Amino acid sequence: MQWLFATTLACCASVFPSCGNENSAKGESDITVVDGKVAEIVERGKLLVGTTGDYRPLSYEEADGTYWGFGIEMAGKMAERLGVSIEFVHTSWPTLTADVLAEPQTFDFAIGGITITDARKETMMMSDGYLANGKTILCRADEADRYQSLADIDRPEVRVMVNPGGLNEKFAIENLTHATVIVHQKNEEIPSQVAEGKADVMITEITEAPWYVQNNPRLAAPLIHTPFTHGQIGVLMRKGQDDLLALVNSVIAQMKADGTLRRLHEKYGLVYAYE
Repeated sequence: MQWLFATTLACCASVFPSCGNENSAKGESDITVVDGKVAEIVERGKLLVGTTGDYRPLSYEEADGTYWGFGIEMAGKMAERLGVSIEFVHTSWPTLTADVLAEPQTFDFAIGGITITDARKETMMMSDGYLANGKTILCRADEADRYQSLADIDRPEVRVMVNPGGLNEKFAIENLTHATVIVHQKNEEIPSQVAEGKADVMITEITEAPWYVQNNPRLAAPLIHTPFTHGQIGVLMRKGQDDLLALVNSVIAQMKADGTLRRLHEKYGLVYAYE
């Protein structure tokens, strides 16, 4: 698969002007650092990135431990800016907040399908958005005409499946009071559960649904262009890492400005929303 990304990536010369010198080519940072999180990462020589690895096409872990996805490549660009290697650390949606806030710290930031919310920003920090997002559904292709609104889904006979601990479960609990909500532990298994008739609808995101529709003809996303919510996906980290947040936002801004982010959207078949 062309999207595979090694668990530990030896960084090459950055695409960003600030890193395009001899030191960067050697895998060394050319940014000026003082005491802080960035200095800690540069001294360590490795960026530790938390990710769930269950969210195609943003973050997915293959059986051999390699990672691929939109968010994985975003993290790679941030490691390049720092001039360090990268290592991915497994987290999960139910434990995401606890893992970000853990002592001792297990990773520097988390990435991959994490929606920017006020609730998260109360206890943690989130970067600028780099991918538009919104709640939608997956269903069986032969039943696509059956689901044209939230009211069509919120019926007692409709079985709605969600993964635990994230915003999909929260959305279902708050908005589907009549449907039967089923919590399935592994997010990446839910599309096949729907395709096989073990559930009728999956609550998902406009970032995730297209990949499954493209790769499984039994599935459809009839409301992909009219999502129930609108938001942005960003990088999540603990408070007090303002220097790292500034660096992450700088990388995102540079990727928007030089076309790298648009090309990444096109690679993964996602809508670009940053004109």
